[in-house]
Amino acid sequence: MIILAIQIYIDQGHNPEGINAGAEGFGVREQDITYQVGKYLFDILSEDYRFDAKLSRPTRQTTLGYSNTSSLRERVNQANSWPADYFISIHTNASENPDINGTEAYVSSIYSVAWYLAQNIVSEIVRRTSTKYNGVFTNPSLYVLKNTTMPAVLVELAYITNYEDNQRMLDEPYQFAYGIYVGILNYLNLPQIL
Repeated sequence: MIILAIQIYIDQGHNPEGINAGAEGFGVREQDITYQVGKYLFDILSEDYRFDAKLSRPTRQTTLGYSNTSSLRERVNQANSWPADYFISIHTNASENPDINGTEAYVSSIYSVAWYLAQNIVSEIVRRTSTKYNGVFTNPSLYVLKNTTMPAVLVELAYITNYEDNQRMLDEPYQFAYGIYVGILNYLNLPQIL
């Protein structure tokens, strides 16, 4: 009997510069954190025979698209055409209020596959990194949630504009990645083997 690997598309939010570049806080750029956490998640999943993973940005310099919309479209098209079983988009949050902090996620609809997956991912990130639990929210207008053909979760790791969150993401990118991995395992009811 052949068991097919579960295909996870990892979208490291934003480009390295210019088009669709991300937020910044304390001299740290969102796209650098999302690249590193995504790369660690890819490495972890690649060591687990039950998964097959693909990155939107295989190198730190990879730039997708020629505008914000085309950048998002390219990520979605790659996932849809693969086809991925699950789409995980990795971001850092930002606020004008430097006191706002914590981990949250966005999905297209409540009580969906993505919603339950997101609950597990956020809970495990919080457990491993001690960020504040902000919960899971619906935002069906987000491009990557609206246009993917598989369950899609947009994870906001923490707030790049909050100093403590910022330092956590800089100091513990592997723990954020491992939290996403264990959240996926918990949702799928699979045991940890790594």
